[in-house]
Amino acid sequence: MPDTNRSAKGPGRSKRADAQRNEQTLLTAAAAVFVTSGVDAPIRRIAAEAGVGMGTIYRHFPTRADLVAAVYRHQVEACAEAGPRLLDSAGSPFTALSEWADLFVDFLVTKHGLANAMQSDSSGFDALHAYFLDRLVPVCEQLLDAAAEAGEISPGTRAYELMRGIGNLCVGRDSDPRYDPRRLVDLLLKGLLRPPSTPA
Repeated sequence: MPDTNRSAKGPGRSKRADAQRNEQTLLTAAAAVFVTSGVDAPIRRIAAEAGVGMGTIYRHFPTRADLVAAVYRHQVEACAEAGPRLLDSAGSPFTALSEWADLFVDFLVTKHGLANAMQSDSSGFDALHAYFLDRLVPVCEQLLDAAAEAGEISPGTRAYELMRGIGNLCVGRDSDPRYDPRRLVDLLLKGLLRPPSTPA
């Protein structure tokens, strides 16, 4: 006899997988739009970026706060997963740290305006912030430890401290187009490098 249970489950799993892929496509598109235009960007622009109708977005995310929170989690996960991958693929741990910091700046730009978008749900914002720390501080620690073990930076820099410093450098980016936080973040990271040893 054919396994009717298995054949019945197959399409359901496929539909769920398709729905998850569609949602990931929407989140990636929304994140790209938020980076360039902020969280108040028109939904129609996000729909155009994702190649879907506005109704599709509202079906997945009934309110802007739902969409912003989902993008926030999506970006946190992208940053978290990037750390180990960059350590494996970059030419050195410090290069991996620098490339990860660039992604982190993208995330911070996306995060801009989150509190306003979720102003009616402060507990939800607090929960997302705790999630952000739980996921990203250990990744940053791993990158710092690897760079220190490789002798590229001096040990002792704390991940939370570095992330706060990068975050502070990103403040004001939207209000002044002349300000480029990436250049300042690059200078901050270069300040962690150990000076080259001089021959005796």
